[in-house]
Amino acid sequence: MQTFRYAALPALLILSGCSLFGGSSEPAGPDPTKISPEMTYNNGVDALNSHDYAVAVKQFDNVEQYYPYSTWATTALLMQGYGQYKQEKYNDAIGTLDSFIQLHPAHRDIAYAYYLRALSFYEQIADVYRDQKGTQEAMAALQEVVNRFPDTTYGRDARLKIDLARDHLAGKEMEIGRWYEKQHLYTAALGRFNRVVENYQTTNHVPEALHRLTEIYLLLGLPAEARKTAAVLGHNYPGSEWYVDSYNQLIAAGQLNANAAPHSADTRGFFGRTFGTVF
Repeated sequence: MQTFRYAALPALLILSGCSLFGGSSEPAGPDPTKISPEMTYNNGVDALNSHDYAVAVKQFDNVEQYYPYSTWATTALLMQGYGQYKQEKYNDAIGTLDSFIQLHPAHRDIAYAYYLRALSFYEQIADVYRDQKGTQEAMAALQEVVNRFPDTTYGRDARLKIDLARDHLAGKEMEIGRWYEKQHLYTAALGRFNRVVENYQTTNHVPEALHRLTEIYLLLGLPAEARKTAAVLGHNYPGSEWYVDSYNQLIAAGQLNANAAPHSADTRGFFGRTFGTVF
């Protein structure tokens, strides 16, 4: 029985096997057809363990190219995708993994293939000052892992990364909203901040979004809307700095009693009575 060796992949649950050959990361001779698929595959694993990812990818590609019907070729394709991922050639990795998933949908490591594909999208998430299409693609790929393999380690980790990606998207909305507010484009800013409150309720950007809404409503001369939005902020985040800022702005605008402390029973009662009337 042949024993497949996998590179040690931290947090990806693919175990390393025993080396059958020396530590060389290069083929024994210039002609890959003169080397067995098993040796070529293991040379690729040795190269991975030596962090020589370009050589590893070449070795796994040789297995698939010269021995496509061998029992080593299928796993070599998956490992090629991992090598490309480690090279940070994420688009190449996605293409390779798409091929693996299409050709081998029932493979024992199919969950890992989907997960590695999702990671290849996730690693390309741009900062909040750039277009967030990549973030949305990453979330879709991660959600596919969750949907297909919900009870696996891959599924659990994908859920955590989805939360991080959602926080990232919310941060982008906040960045755009702040810019609109500085440009006095208040209607556009309201749309962005409302989107954070409505679509990204589990992120840590919601308190600021509610504060910004309160602030803009006061600027627009809409005190009732400002009070209601501040009510939601005070009810859900009574200890946040954004709550205190909104409270002080309402006092300055003559919308609250200046003698009432931000966390007093009377103020909390006001927030409690108006909670749920905004969104």
